[in-house]
Amino acid sequence: METLKVAHEIFSIERVYQSDPRSVYSAWSNIEAKANWFIGPGDWSVVQRKLDFRIGGEEILHGRFPNGKETLYKARFSDLIENQRIVFVYDMILSGKIHSVSIASAEIEKIDPSNTKLTFTEQVAFLDQTIGREGVASRREGTLAHLVRLTDYLEKVK
Repeated sequence: METLKVAHEIFSIERVYQSDPRSVYSAWSNIEAKANWFIGPGDWSVVQRKLDFRIGGEEILHGRFPNGKETLYKARFSDLIENQRIVFVYDMILSGKIHSVSIASAEIEKIDPSNTKLTFTEQVAFLDQTIGREGVASRREGTLAHLVRLTDYLEKVK
């Protein structure tokens, strides 16, 4: 039997939103708000969504593609500072098999009265080293897509 190695990667994404820190934080902490931008791609559909936004609380986002492939995002919140910081760990499970484990942070910083900077940083362990850099590129791209949808959501609720 082949022994699979763990591939460790880290990436950061910075985005500036034309919103105040409270609105950005609320988009992460409110299940109805988050359902507008934290979604799967294309023809993916939600099976279950849960958000218990408190230290020690969990977030679950379970989805399915028409071909039957399933995704399960399971997070636990480790540190929360209202309107400033969200730190969480999460597992990504694909069709019943654990794909990766991550620690992530979203740091929220007021730049001026009408702009807020979000710095998202993720340290990920892909449990199959053959995924390696390809995996982190895909994860970064998916995360960026979420953060772009967050821009669209914040513009709508202004």
